[in-house]
Amino acid sequence: MYTNFCKVIFAFFFILFFIPDSYGQKKSKIDSEEHLKTTPKLVVGIVVDQMRYDYLTRFWNQFEEGGFKRLVNDGFNCKNNHYNYAPTSTGPGHASIYTGTTPATHGIIGNNWYDKITNADVYCAEDSGYNSVGTATDSGKMAPTRLTVTTITDQLRLHTQMRGKTIAVALKDRGAILPGGHTANAAYWFHGADEGNWISSTYYMSELPKWVTSFNASNTAETYKKTWNTSKVINSYMESGSDNNAYEGLFDTETAPIFPHSPASLLSKSKDYDIIKITPFGNSLTADFALAALDGEKLGKDEVTDFLAISFSSTDYVGHMFGVNSKEIEDTYIQLDADIARILSALDKKVGKNNYTIFLTADHGAINVPAYLNDQKIPAGYVDFSAVKSKFAEFLKYKFGTEEIVKNFSNYQVFLDHKVIQNLDIDLSQAQKIIARELLSYDAFDHAYTADQMWQNNYTEGIPYILQKGYNQKRSGDVLLVLKPGFITYSKTGSTHGSPQIYDTHVPLLFYGKGIKPGSTFERTEIPDVAPTIAALLGIAFPNGTTGSPITKVLE
Repeated sequence: MYTNFCKVIFAFFFILFFIPDSYGQKKSKIDSEEHLKTTPKLVVGIVVDQMRYDYLTRFWNQFEEGGFKRLVNDGFNCKNNHYNYAPTSTGPGHASIYTGTTPATHGIIGNNWYDKITNADVYCAEDSGYNSVGTATDSGKMAPTRLTVTTITDQLRLHTQMRGKTIAVALKDRGAILPGGHTANAAYWFHGADEGNWISSTYYMSELPKWVTSFNASNTAETYKKTWNTSKVINSYMESGSDNNAYEGLFDTETAPIFPHSPASLLSKSKDYDIIKITPFGNSLTADFALAALDGEKLGKDEVTDFLAISFSSTDYVGHMFGVNSKEIEDTYIQLDADIARILSALDKKVGKNNYTIFLTADHGAINVPAYLNDQKIPAGYVDFSAVKSKFAEFLKYKFGTEEIVKNFSNYQVFLDHKVIQNLDIDLSQAQKIIARELLSYDAFDHAYTADQMWQNNYTEGIPYILQKGYNQKRSGDVLLVLKPGFITYSKTGSTHGSPQIYDTHVPLLFYGKGIKPGSTFERTEIPDVAPTIAALLGIAFPNGTTGSPITKVLE
């Protein structure tokens, strides 16, 4: 009996000391792994083309609970988020978000730019060495080869030994190709014209997968060729200007820029699919295709993290045509809110509520229509660039005896012919200064900086800081120019972007989902911080050109 009693006591002490200890060790190991990294089944990057930060607050009361409000209320909101470089345009924006750096490093210095080596204009996503997939046109001769560094999507692919998938989707080719990086399984973009299909490039594949051909065959795009009316009662659109005004562009056959929009081309069933892009329906079509990719590629279905990059381009097209204060832009964001809610709901069901992580930002902001600002007695206006070039040409003849000293004048940059300067026995630095001072004397320009200044100085604030972050030693020009605030070279209807001014740099940045701590901050964050924040969350290497830093407040 004594022996049995001893056995009971021994068993009791064994349970008390040894089993909890092993359980504690196991729990400690799990906790340790969670501190090292977060492992969502899917990361979703959302870029809204031409979204100013104030659209979140301005249209807040129009949003429903499941879209933007869900991301803000249950996620983390960086309220003082900025582009820290210029030009603020689509190609550089998407590249910077995903590489964690700026054009100074990643090399995408514009949508298009003058190439000093080939003496020709180039496009940020073009590569004639590849062919179209899904169309007989040249619209698929694209690749990410002009991007000189890795992306967060590349790093995830490398980290998972290429087991994690990356799929990138956008109406614009550059909005899919640059986020997808060099190693994407696929990037898809919309070829409108008379086809209305999603296409790709032989850089990624030899033929479209079955789920894409099935989507194209479904004629989903054609269902969006319909009259555009407001999704809510137009009298409730109090956060925008009058429906009929002089600051907005017109669709073909329209006589006034008013709802409903139903030009003949919008209703054509055999051509002009590009018209969908200039309506909220382009975003809905993108959401449809992204959800088809979620199913077709089985994203988020295993324990290896996948990445879905989505760019909503129609907001940019609508902004360019109607302006940031239009009822059209308000309606576009109301409908985008519903599309985002639809995506979140699908992710809840198909990936799981705590199994995915999202970030949402924009590739640039936009200026209010200068003609409208003028009417409100705010300094703004338009620059006749052809007149500037003509005056500048006369100066070159007078000062240097030839116009050939300048090879190209584009993107607010002057590219000098270094051989001509050398033959004229002129110091390059001095030539840059002379030209910068001349152009700064023109009423159009507020700032002028030389390449020599970009090389020699380390700017830490203001306009020169922003210009320097956008200046690439191999690709940028010899003189950099900045228009006066509120001034643009554009039509007198609609909005545009590209400057280092605050209206073009201040954009939203939201994080949501697994590994994200709900909250907000007014501390300044910058676009190159996005990629290292996601890399830190996932516990993977930063993109190899990273200059940004993780936003620690975002992470649990």
